[in-house]
Amino acid sequence: MLPWRRAAACLLLVALLVGILSCRHVANAARPAPAAAAVLHRHPGGAAPLRSLKHLQGAGRGSRVAGLAELKKHLAWFGYLRPGAEHDDAFDDRMEAAVKRYQSRFGLPVTGRLDPATLGLITSPRCGVSDGRVSVVMSDSAASRFTFLDGEPRWAGSGPLVLTYSVSSSAATVGYLPPEAVRAAFRSAFARWAKVIPVEFVEIDEDYSYHKADIRVSFYEGDHGDGSPFDGEEGVVAHAYGPKDGQVHFDAAERWTLDVDSETEAIDLESVATHEIGHTLGLGHSSSPEAVMYPYINFGERKVELSIDDIEGVQLLYGSNPRFRHEQQDPSPSVSPGRSSWLGSISFVWVVLVMLVTHL
Repeated sequence: MLPWRRAAACLLLVALLVGILSCRHVANAARPAPAAAAVLHRHPGGAAPLRSLKHLQGAGRGSRVAGLAELKKHLAWFGYLRPGAEHDDAFDDRMEAAVKRYQSRFGLPVTGRLDPATLGLITSPRCGVSDGRVSVVMSDSAASRFTFLDGEPRWAGSGPLVLTYSVSSSAATVGYLPPEAVRAAFRSAFARWAKVIPVEFVEIDEDYSYHKADIRVSFYEGDHGDGSPFDGEEGVVAHAYGPKDGQVHFDAAERWTLDVDSETEAIDLESVATHEIGHTLGLGHSSSPEAVMYPYINFGERKVELSIDDIEGVQLLYGSNPRFRHEQQDPSPSVSPGRSSWLGSISFVWVVLVMLVTHL
C-alpha cells in the first residue's frame, strides 16, 4: 500500500470518529435539565404549626432562639426526639443529636446545625406517620432505604391472602371530585401493590359492611378521634395505620385532584393513596426520594409508580407475586442504550475503514 494512501485513510478515520463524537455531544447538550420541585410548607398533625423558620437558620448547639420549641415538637412527633418531653427554645445536646439523626436519614450533610438544606426539608410537605425505625439491612450487607413499621407487622391468613377495603361515603365531602373517579383512583393504587405481591384486594360496598373491611378509607377534618387531628388546609395530608388496624385517613380540608396536569396547586389523590396503602401493608417511610414511601409530597406532584426500594420492602413482608416480572431497563449496567448505539456506530466505521485500508 502506498504511504500517501495509508495516511489519507487514517485521516478519514479520525474525521469520522470526531464527527460521531461531536454529534453525541450535541445530542446530550440538547436534553433539557429536569425541573426543580416546588417546596411547600407543612406541619404534622398533633403538633403545633411550623411557620417560617428562616430566623432559625444557622442555629446550633449552645444557641437559644424563639420558636425552637415548636421545631422540637415537630421532630418529636416524627421520632427524632423523645415524645412527651417538655420543650424549650434552647439548642441543647439532645436537639443537636436529633438534627444529626434527621440529616443522616435523608442524606443531608450531618452538621448538627439548622442549615438551609435541613430547614428546607423539615418544612416541606409530608405524611403524618412517624419516620420510626432506621433503614433495614439487606442480606448482602448493603443498607436499603425502606423501613418497616414497629414490630414488622403484616397481614396473615391461610391460603391466598385476600384483603377487603372500602371507601367511606365521607369521600363525598370532597364534593368537587366525582365519587366514582375517587374510587377508581383507589382501585388503581391498590392494584399497583397487588401487582408485585401475592395479595388480592377486593373492594366492598360501604353500605354493606364498611366496618368489616380490612382496610377502611375515610376523609376527615380536624380532630377525628384518633389522637392525630388534621390541621386544616396546607396541613398534614393523610395518615394511616398498619396491618390489623387498616385505617386510612385523608384530610378533607386539602385541595385534592385527580389530574395534576390541570391543577398544579392541588394534591394528587392517587399518589397519596398509594403511599398510605404501603403503611397499611406494614411499610414505614423510605429515605429514597424516588420511592412512593418517601414521606414528602408536593402540590402538583404525581408519584404512583413503585420504585425498586418500595418493591423490595413489601416483598420482604409478603413475597413476590409469581406473575410479577421486573423489566430490567438496562441489561448492561456499564453501557447505556444511547452509549451502546454510538459505540456500535464507531465499531462499524472502524471495520469498514480497516477493510478499505487492507485492500488499498
